[in-house]
Amino acid sequence: MEHFGILGLIPPVLTIVLAFITKDVIISLFLGILSGTLIVAGGNPLVALVNLSDLLAGSLADGWNIRIFLFCALLGGLVGLLSKTGSAVAFGKWASQKVKGRVGSQILAWFFGLLIFIDDYFNSLAVGTIMRPITDKTGVPRAKLAYILDSTAAPVCIIAPISSWVITVMSIVKTSDGFETLGMSEFSFFIRSIPYNLYALLTIVMVVVIIITKRDFGPMAASHRYAESTGNLYNVKYGDAPGEISGVVEDSRAKPLDMLFPIIVLIITAVVFFPVTTWMGSVDGETITSFGQAVKTIGLGEAFNNTDASMALFYSIVFTLVITLIYYYARKLFTIKSSTEALKDGIGSMVPALIILTMAWTIGAIIKSSPADGGLGLSTYLSDVVVGGGFPLVLVPAIVFALSALIAFSTGTSWGTFAIMIPISMPILVGLAQAKGLSPEATANAVMIGVSAVLGGSVFGDHASPISDTTILSSTGAACPHLEHVATQMPYALFIAVCSLVGFVFGGLVLNAAVAWLAALVVFVIGIIFLPKVLNKEA
Repeated sequence: MEHFGILGLIPPVLTIVLAFITKDVIISLFLGILSGTLIVAGGNPLVALVNLSDLLAGSLADGWNIRIFLFCALLGGLVGLLSKTGSAVAFGKWASQKVKGRVGSQILAWFFGLLIFIDDYFNSLAVGTIMRPITDKTGVPRAKLAYILDSTAAPVCIIAPISSWVITVMSIVKTSDGFETLGMSEFSFFIRSIPYNLYALLTIVMVVVIIITKRDFGPMAASHRYAESTGNLYNVKYGDAPGEISGVVEDSRAKPLDMLFPIIVLIITAVVFFPVTTWMGSVDGETITSFGQAVKTIGLGEAFNNTDASMALFYSIVFTLVITLIYYYARKLFTIKSSTEALKDGIGSMVPALIILTMAWTIGAIIKSSPADGGLGLSTYLSDVVVGGGFPLVLVPAIVFALSALIAFSTGTSWGTFAIMIPISMPILVGLAQAKGLSPEATANAVMIGVSAVLGGSVFGDHASPISDTTILSSTGAACPHLEHVATQMPYALFIAVCSLVGFVFGGLVLNAAVAWLAALVVFVIGIIFLPKVLNKEA
């Protein structure tokens, strides 16, 4: 038996339904996994629980997975150190001296959001703490600052190679059925798929365009008018502004370089270890007997493409933490006790994400594995049904974008949506592409645009959802009433979602990133020209 047929749909469908109802992705994923083990166990709950326990343990027994798990945990520790040094505030004060006017302060907030790409939570809190006094001074509405914070959190993290978001996506992609047929590493897949990530890239572009052209529309334009007419930077009809945030401290001893130093070290060590791990792994004692021979045998480009991203990033975060701690001790910003507390708090903040990541690996295993290996064989079943039914490949990117957006908006999380949608989408995309007789390159393009559609829809849902943690933290970081942030950001997020959806329709039609961008940009330009005229008419 190759699969359990339609019964294999129960775990992902149950997970999605429960996520809608409970708004809790962790319990929804757990019950989805349990339903899968119950099917495999023939309905025996005791055997199902034993199998579930083995699957959870097995997901962390894999070398790749445990390195990713530890990378995410230690990245949280690094963020904890950055939060407690006061370096972010010091950098903001230094940067504020270079800023002139309302446009300049908004551009600085945008740029600072791009700079802090390693974590979306720290992004919203740190940039909010740093920029709010500056944007208040220049008369920028709090809703606008909240929008900038939210638009440079998840959208930036999902395209930065060195972030917990991207390493999570790579880990799910790597273990999805059909990926091995593409003939590339998960790191190469991610790098090549960046141009297809329309929603994230367009969101970042949208912020700059709105700031420079001043073509705000809808509730955001109303917030600007309210601030100009009353002098209040937030609209009291939405409620009181949040109080001062905690988690990002100020220290007079901190300097701007203290924030940049760990980020620079992380980037440099990662870039070094990407090829180094390939060369290290190629030393087999037979054909290649030394590291030096490996460097001569395998070119730099090939070494980058064939890297084990989990090893490279795990090495880089360990080296970065050690070097950063030594640097901070030398700068007398930490004692051993205070650094331990900062590391512990930072790692603790990652626990929910680590649980979701473990659940993602586990539900992926139960979905894709064959019955002989204790799984449901769902990917095989879906490929047979969809390919056999002649479903049009061109519609898949748009459909998975819309479905991912719906799930993420309802649950408020991108990571849970990745875990559900990527293992389902990957075998369908590969199967349909192969059934059409596409070349390996065209097949890879089809999969990249489909997976990017999942990522885009997930990030849109996270970006726009009122219950998303990054949406809430952006309101908090900007000291903006949460409902005002949700109301003012929603039209912008929806507009970019429509542009992206059009891009995915045309991109799916020709499997070309340039065509997808052309279609999306046409809608974008038309919207920027006409939406302010249509939506800003005074009643």
